[in-house]
Amino acid sequence: MAAWLAGSSSKLAHSAARRLAGDLRRRGPDPWLLSSSTMPARGQLAGDLRGFCSVRRFAGDSTAATAAEESENEFAGGDLQQVVDFPGGKLSFVGEMNFVPESQRERIKCYRVLDDDGGIIYSSRFQEVGKELALKMYSNMVTLQIMDTIFYEAQRQGRISFYITSNGEEAINIASAAALSADDIVLPQYREPGVLLWRGFTPQEFANQLFGNKMDYGKGRQMPIHYGSNRLNYFTISSPIATQLPQAVGAAYSLKMDKKDACAITYFGDGGTSEGDFHAALNFAAVKEAPMIFFCRNNGWAISTPTTEQFRSDGIVTRGQAYGIRSIRVDGNDTLAVYSAVHTAREMAIAEGRPILIEAMTYRVGHHSTSDDSTKYRPADEIEHWRTARDPISRYRKWVQGNGWWCDAEETELRNSVRQEILQAVQAAERIPKHGLAELFTDVYDQVPSNLHEQQRSLLDIIKKHPSDYPTEVNS
Repeated sequence: MAAWLAGSSSKLAHSAARRLAGDLRRRGPDPWLLSSSTMPARGQLAGDLRGFCSVRRFAGDSTAATAAEESENEFAGGDLQQVVDFPGGKLSFVGEMNFVPESQRERIKCYRVLDDDGGIIYSSRFQEVGKELALKMYSNMVTLQIMDTIFYEAQRQGRISFYITSNGEEAINIASAAALSADDIVLPQYREPGVLLWRGFTPQEFANQLFGNKMDYGKGRQMPIHYGSNRLNYFTISSPIATQLPQAVGAAYSLKMDKKDACAITYFGDGGTSEGDFHAALNFAAVKEAPMIFFCRNNGWAISTPTTEQFRSDGIVTRGQAYGIRSIRVDGNDTLAVYSAVHTAREMAIAEGRPILIEAMTYRVGHHSTSDDSTKYRPADEIEHWRTARDPISRYRKWVQGNGWWCDAEETELRNSVRQEILQAVQAAERIPKHGLAELFTDVYDQVPSNLHEQQRSLLDIIKKHPSDYPTEVNS
């Protein structure tokens, strides 16, 4: 059988060589073939083709052998319908030299359920949301908005050092979180505190992290807004862009290996797709068929860099197909659309063992962070338009209120109670002492090595020499 396989491959290569040589004699040199100015010898050409293309054969009966011979004859006769099983994929052929265009003729459309006035778009297909869930989602969106306002003001007052808001992206936060289960693993970027809020992280826990006090789970070692919770399956945020993406694939693959009825989800912005980790993660997830959701917040800006200076593709959604990943583009300011897309994506990811890419189109109404002034690179009237005319909370409220589930009196009561709760959390967090300096040197080694002891002594000596430069509570 091995001899027959070798002979058949050789015959096929020689037949192809004869055809190609004849074509070259009739047409002359082909400008698209490298070194086409010199006609190779028959033996040399056959050898080159044998290295370029091999036909994969498998042991079988005489029927398989007959089929192989017929395939060879078809190829020799110029039949473009023949299919060859290359090591890189099973392919058919065309006689036309067609380059794949750089983009599709039309942009991929955006999935939407609610119009700008909060009405259901005719013929929209979406996941039904009952009154209890709808009100919980709305309450959390309002809480996130008020929390951002108060914490942002606290930073401006010098009470905390840094903050990032989610203004304009409340629907992405809360609706996506509502569509997940508590067992799903979340690897966030830094604009998803609403996901943590939905899972049960309290305003007091948020405030403790921002002030870095003794009740902060990170012991004051992280920057503000770098939340994390083992209890809530929410990985601690890290500042480097997109590093969480390949980590999320590993987490999702572990869920698959353990046969868990859960998936992993990772969030990132459009700027994160310019990082190599994004591409590595998508390929990793596709090849390993990891049950996970890639959720991209495309708000048009990577700090001050617009998407027009980041990529030439049709946004992010087209990247999925390149890696063999099912993808969808959704209106990120439409609460019902985000909820439905994530709910369906989760079901597909777990039931079919596959990654899903979601591109949520939105707008960052706030500055990138408290270190940024976005009016330096985008018009103030554009920001105001998105803050008012396209606010996801107002749009969703119209739908909730249109169902008879909400009224103005309940709105006032909710906003007043949430504001009081968060203000009290800020006041309490300020009163809780900070960790001592000794905590900087723990939790890495089981036994603290001598070089870290030396660094600690050196730091304390500096503080003693310059006591006015440091708070009094950090000298222990």
